[in-house]
Amino acid sequence: MNKSESKYFNTALLMNEALLLLLETKDYEFITVTEICKKAGVNRSTFYLHYLSIDDLLYETLEMINKRFHNTFNNKTIDINKATKNSLFLINDDYLIPYLNFIKQNKKIYKLIHEKPYIFKKQITFEKMYEQLFSKILDIYQVPLDEQEYIFSYYSLGLVAVIQKWIEKDCIDDVNKIANIMKKVINYETK
Repeated sequence: MNKSESKYFNTALLMNEALLLLLETKDYEFITVTEICKKAGVNRSTFYLHYLSIDDLLYETLEMINKRFHNTFNNKTIDINKATKNSLFLINDDYLIPYLNFIKQNKKIYKLIHEKPYIFKKQITFEKMYEQLFSKILDIYQVPLDEQEYIFSYYSLGLVAVIQKWIEKDCIDDVNKIANIMKKVINYETK
């Protein structure tokens, strides 16, 4: 990355963070470009060099959060075609601990996501997870097609509820404790 790319990236990062800070105290619909620029310490013209609208900034901010999240897994990928049933079971410490640590480190963002799911397109994220990963895993486990969406909804929304309660408590409980609770919720043997 050359100097101008680095400066562009850093300015975009400042605006991403400014938007997240403003969302903590104000509804998205009422946030202005002027407020974002003031919070980020940039000029309006700089904002418009990067984005056409606040919606563009929001989209980029979501992408930034998702990249940070995916980086926590140290490039762990699942090749569904080569995986065993045991390796497809994602409610284990290999996945839960990095996930919960990321949430704890970014609890303000996750609190906003839970308070304002419509802004962060939470439902679309769940639909993508289902289509790209979980429906294929459920196929391998031979779960009938007409039951798959229900089972995914039950597990994902239940686990999200545990996380939401943890976030409401400011993530004071230990990550391992929450991981064990999540495993118990789905009736998985804990050690």
